[in-house]
Amino acid sequence: MAETDLKKLYAGRILELAADIPLSERLSQPDATAKKRSPLCGSAVTVDVVLRDGAIAEFGQDVKACALGQASASVLGAVAVGRTLPEIEKARDQLRAMLTQNGPVPDAPFDDFSVLEPARDFKNRHASIMLALEATAEAMAEAQAKAA
Repeated sequence: MAETDLKKLYAGRILELAADIPLSERLSQPDATAKKRSPLCGSAVTVDVVLRDGAIAEFGQDVKACALGQASASVLGAVAVGRTLPEIEKARDQLRAMLTQNGPVPDAPFDDFSVLEPARDFKNRHASIMLALEATAEAMAEAQAKAA
């Protein structure tokens, strides 16, 4: 990829999302916490969840990632509360397919992940983009296991 392609990727809406990540405070008493890290680039996301009736009632995240990972966490943070584990897992799987298999944009309410479509060509950035959803799914599964 040319340097100009990379500059285009890190422009506009992606930088806006990265600059304004919702729910970026850690929770003081989460039901579960999960941290995911990309060994390739060093990006890391830590997610805290509180579940009520199988859905996220409270959500917090600490994002130490590149602009693409931050934008992904921003999209997730805007819609995380009220989501169930199957919804998070479906969004995770759809985002992975969008990036790696030229799949469609994830279903609503996760359709703002469309902003990351240009990252398909940058395979070394996919892991960072996936961190927030992967950490959220792991934290939710752990919280459900503790509650069972």
